[in-house]
Amino acid sequence: MATINSLTTSYAGESAGKYVAAALLSANTIDKNGVTVKANIKYKEVLKKISLNDVVKDATCDFTATSTLTQTERILTPEEFQVNLQLCKKDFHGDWNAAEMGYSAHDVLPKSFADFIIAHVAAKVAAKNETNIWSGVTANAGEFDGFETLMLTAAGQPTAQEIAGTTLTAANIIAQAQLVTSAIPTRLYGSPDLKLYMPQSAVLFYIQALGGYGASGLGANGIQGQGTQWYTDGSLSLDGIPIFMANGMSDNVMICTTTENLVFGTGLMNDAQEVKVIDMADIDGSQNVRIVMRFTAGVQIVNEEDMVTYGITNGSN
Repeated sequence: MATINSLTTSYAGESAGKYVAAALLSANTIDKNGVTVKANIKYKEVLKKISLNDVVKDATCDFTATSTLTQTERILTPEEFQVNLQLCKKDFHGDWNAAEMGYSAHDVLPKSFADFIIAHVAAKVAAKNETNIWSGVTANAGEFDGFETLMLTAAGQPTAQEIAGTTLTAANIIAQAQLVTSAIPTRLYGSPDLKLYMPQSAVLFYIQALGGYGASGLGANGIQGQGTQWYTDGSLSLDGIPIFMANGMSDNVMICTTTENLVFGTGLMNDAQEVKVIDMADIDGSQNVRIVMRFTAGVQIVNEEDMVTYGITNGSN
């Protein structure tokens, strides 16, 4: 069965030279190094966790073991996913780029559309991957358990590091985010890769608050008296902790941890960017073109005790 192709355009002169699709979510969590990436995983990868108790003891003349080393592990198992589309070349006969197909009865898919669909499919996969990384649920088709889902049953998270959430606004974002930063264990604060992960909505509220809309002593004109003009897509931080805008996170959720604690696993990184276009004419004599992609993806948290969460109800701690 072919993928449904609804053509609602009419011929009105030459093509403008490109296709335009609806805007997609930016896959910035991987692109901007918001997580640790483990590639070349064929099936599973074991993430080792090592902990030592107090290692410094009073000196003696003898060699005496001074600590206990405990090894545990987390398993990262990327799941397999696919994209399968089938288009009928005949659907393009009446479209404005039909001339690209040639004048023979043996059609080819219009090149401008083929180029576009390859890029668009790859971008759609990247956008879906972004939401899966944070809020995916493996029980849903096309998803794996994201970090938010994993933290719902993270027995190793201390209860003091689970902050109850509320509906975030520009008026309360600073105070609510500081509940998170105040719960950061002293051993983590100051770590070079510590980040406060926020969804797009919370980052916008934070920008608005610093522009003078928050009740945080900034005044009506905000930072440096610039009001809503202060922010020009630069870096953001709170209490000395860099803010990372995680586009795939759910609204009213925040997570604070280190980059190395959040791991994304896959087979080959370019699998999620390589789209194959297969003309079926020479295979089965049909007018169909198949668009295929296969890739693996999954995430894992290494140390649950190094996670501070906001708005995620952990039923296991």
